[in-house]
Amino acid sequence: MKKRIFIYMMLGLALLTGCAKTTETAPTTTAENSSSADSTAESADAALEENAFIITLYPDTAPITCENFEKLVSEGFYNGLTFHRVVDNFMAQGGDPEGTGMGGSEQTIKGEFASNGVENNLSHQRGIVSMARSQDPDSASSQFFICYGDESFLDGNYAAFGEVTQGMEIVDNFLNVERVMSASGEMASPTTPIVMKEVKMIDPDEENHPRVEVIMDDFLK
Repeated sequence: MKKRIFIYMMLGLALLTGCAKTTETAPTTTAENSSSADSTAESADAALEENAFIITLYPDTAPITCENFEKLVSEGFYNGLTFHRVVDNFMAQGGDPEGTGMGGSEQTIKGEFASNGVENNLSHQRGIVSMARSQDPDSASSQFFICYGDESFLDGNYAAFGEVTQGMEIVDNFLNVERVMSASGEMASPTTPIVMKEVKMIDPDEENHPRVEVIMDDFLK
């Protein structure tokens, strides 16, 4: 049976209700707070395309997670997928081929975070990109989320692995899309699909961190 993934605050810890097999979904909160690129990589000096943002990956922090993400990007896995869950003052979640929060890729990976025995000092702050998962700490596959603010209560329980280093205003614009109540009871389901038209590897940054460009469809039309 498939299960949706959410984050709850319990005894000061962020916990998830599970999702099945290879599924990973982004968090929910009760708080009211706000491998390297291949030959297909494009020039890092090229101007950022309209309606696009760049994610810089940190393999030194989360090597397994970054390798999995790069593999999916290089395979074109994310092209045409959506951000299916957008929560004010919290995060935007995407990368589910089913668009429901219950899907994922074929492979699951080890969760690279402290409660799973892996040191990860990348805190969940504005622009940080992290993996969604179920109660199983090793259930992440393709779903990821981008933080809108200080979500440090997630530290130690989710594998932060990258950061939006250009174009965060595009991610902010997701919040301008009308949303309705989701099956889980949060105002988070966009009425207009927020589609990733193309997700591709580009040249690494000056410190040789891999980078991904996410080109969005016109979701505000």
